[in-house]
Amino acid sequence: MAVLTDLPLWLRFYGMPLLLILSLYLLLRHRHARRSERIHAEALAAGLTEPASLHPSIDPDKCLGCAACVSACPEKSVLGVIQGKARLIEPSHCIGHGACRTACPFDAITLVFGTEKRGVDIPLVKPDFETNVPGIYIAGELGGMGLIRNAIRQGKEAMNAIRQRDDVGQGGDDRLDVVIVGAGPAGIAASLAALQYKLRFVTLEQESFGGTVSHYPRGKIVMTAPAELPLVGKMQFRETTKETLMAFWDSVRRQTGLEIQTGERVETVESEAQGHVVVTARHRYPTRTVLLAIGRRGTPRKLGVPGEELPKVVYRLIDPEQYRGQKVLVVGGGDSALEAALAIADEPDTTVSISYRSEAFNRAKPKNREKVEAAVAAQRLTLYMKSNVKQITATTVVLDHDGQQVELPNDAVIVNAGGILPTPFLKQIGIEVETKYGTA
Repeated sequence: MAVLTDLPLWLRFYGMPLLLILSLYLLLRHRHARRSERIHAEALAAGLTEPASLHPSIDPDKCLGCAACVSACPEKSVLGVIQGKARLIEPSHCIGHGACRTACPFDAITLVFGTEKRGVDIPLVKPDFETNVPGIYIAGELGGMGLIRNAIRQGKEAMNAIRQRDDVGQGGDDRLDVVIVGAGPAGIAASLAALQYKLRFVTLEQESFGGTVSHYPRGKIVMTAPAELPLVGKMQFRETTKETLMAFWDSVRRQTGLEIQTGERVETVESEAQGHVVVTARHRYPTRTVLLAIGRRGTPRKLGVPGEELPKVVYRLIDPEQYRGQKVLVVGGGDSALEAALAIADEPDTTVSISYRSEAFNRAKPKNREKVEAAVAAQRLTLYMKSNVKQITATTVVLDHDGQQVELPNDAVIVNAGGILPTPFLKQIGIEVETKYGTA
């Protein structure tokens, strides 16, 4: 105490509170670091090490461990500070918000696609979304950007770039200003912008209005964020159901008079001197520009096993009720597979199993993994991890389960093994595709 009383009064008055605050800060920082280390170790042990899409790459030489990126991340547990540096502690939870890069005051974060182990095919596009083929643009999921709000933003920005072209909006012939391919969030936003700019356009969708969202299982929770829609204004959703979002899209369509040509699949795009011709099974659409706002799923990936041609094998869950009282196998380990299995397990008298080739659901959202764990504990679901389908018959499915053959009674198989990127289509029309291994 004598030492303290010997200090100047001003230092005792101000120094002690500052020392207390500093001690508290260091204690909290230490606790957060220990928590980050624990989460990172659990992710490594579970094999959850690969980000699903766009994700941050952190330069340790620039990072000073301020944790601004940790606070900014909406997913909360994706980033942490370990040994004074920001790190991806749960890579599989990252879904590409990009808020971390904006928040970093030291420019230490770059958003990248793919990793050294897992490459991601990305079409080459310029900052204005134009591809290497003049007059053909790409926006949304096909360009590697997930999230509804990102797709909406890109759809608007791409259409703004298109309308500024010298050959767009001039009229003079029967050629359209733009053909928009795809009616998901990017295609809807681009179509509304085209309406706003009074362009001559048509929007084509090979399936149904809403794109991939329209095929989500009933009750699926959709993650989004507030976004501005042309002619409509701000959409305030943060977390909502598929039904609510689809009802909103339908109201937008009625409110604006937006017309979508559904059930019309684009077969190819032919380039010519005045622009392009978009060819479908029904029509040929001469146009000055084309905006591809299609998803990355492309053609559903098949198993390639005997019996896959049976009518009981499908590649998308339409309505869980149709499987009431049946024995169902869901193949896959992503969100679509888990959500399909959970939805069917909620139906009375169903027996539901999941077959997945890996030992962990390393590409599914935490909420879905937690729900599956609860369903397994309640004996509503059976998991066959590290398994592959070997044969499908009219009444059974044969699995190779970690080296052992297992035969399951079966009425239906739903394959949610992802899709094949429409690379052949892109290359056919001249668009260059690059496989990115952790590059910006």
